[in-house]
This record gives sequence, structure tokens and C-alpha cells, in this order.
Amino acid sequence: MDIYRHDDSFRDEGFDVVAGIDEAGRGPLAGPVVAAAVILPSHIRIKGLRDSKKVPEKERTYLFWEVLVSAAAVGVGIVDNLEIDRTNILKAAKSAMKQAVEDLGRSPDALLVDAVTIPDITFRQFPIIKGDTKSASIAAASIIAKYVRDTLMINYDNLYPDYNFRRHKGYCTKDHMKIIALLGPCPIHRKSFRQVMISGLPFALS
Repeated sequence: MDIYRHDDSFRDEGFDVVAGIDEAGRGPLAGPVVAAAVILPSHIRIKGLRDSKKVPEKERTYLFWEVLVSAAAVGVGIVDNLEIDRTNILKAAKSAMKQAVEDLGRSPDALLVDAVTIPDITFRQFPIIKGDTKSASIAAASIIAKYVRDTLMINYDNLYPDYNFRRHKGYCTKDHMKIIALLGPCPIHRKSFRQVMISGLPFALS
């Protein structure tokens, strides 16, 4: 599928300014959920642009900067683990997406959103299942969101070096689960997540 042609089809329907929105970090046990909104000019073609989950880390860094310098606008939204625990991860992800749209600094004619609908947004929305594999602007947003979140987790690794966030980025790996079982959850863990509660139960109750 030509992911650029997909976005062009919306422009052909009269939506001149198209923004793609995606998030990173719904699944991890620690850290924030990060969303990005990206408006790509219609003539832009970024070589290798695709779903961030399919991009190796070094190439993702390259694509991050390519998107950043090529985009007409980029917005980012971040919701921390405390808000995730207070509401739930889906509401937190949608909140981060809303922040990202508001951070764009301009009004798109259409929002192409990866799979969900964002509440309290006045712009026309088109939720697209597996949108990061179908839409160039959503793929670009996935690259931005993933890069920003990974960078935040590397910074958290400096604050909590015993948890090895630099390596697993907060995801539910065997090593991460072992660390939680040994040390208990740290301040950026999502205490409402079952895996954190089970692994860190003796520490959470102490």
C-alpha cells in the first residue's frame, strides 16, 4: 500500500490539511504514554517512513529528524503514570492525543487517528485500524511518539538506574519483572497495572 496515496485521498476529498495522530506506550508497566500529531506537506516523501514498531532504533532516530524538519507542524502530548493510574490507560492515551493536536499550533481539516476517536475535539476525525501501516502522517506521528517516549525512558534510567529502563523502556520483559519482584515498583511504575501489583505486591503493602 502506498501510505502517501492514502493521505492524498483525503486531500482529494477536500481536506487540504491532514494531521496524523498516534501514541506510544500503552503497554509498558512504567513511564508515560506519549502521543504525537504530524502534518506532512502534500509534496513530501520521506524514504523509509513506516510504522515505528517496524523500524530499528538507529533508523528511527534518522526518521525522527527527517519528520521533524519536513513536517508542516508537529505536536506532542505526554500523560504520566500518575494520571494513567488515576483514570486508565485508554483515557490517558486519548488525553495525550488531544494534547498533541492542541500542540500543533494550527487547525487541520482532518485528523487521521490510529484506531481510536479522541474526545472533545472539534476537528473531523477518521479512526483508521492499523493506521500506522496505511497512512504516512500516522506513521510519521508514530515515529515522533516512539522516539520522544524512548528518550524520556532513557532519562528515567539516569534517575532509577537499578531498573534498567534504558534497555526495556518500561515494557513487560522477563528482566523487568524480575527487577520489580526484587526491588518493588519505583515512582514511575503504573501501580494500577496487574503485572506491577503482582510482582511488587510485598513492597506495595509494606
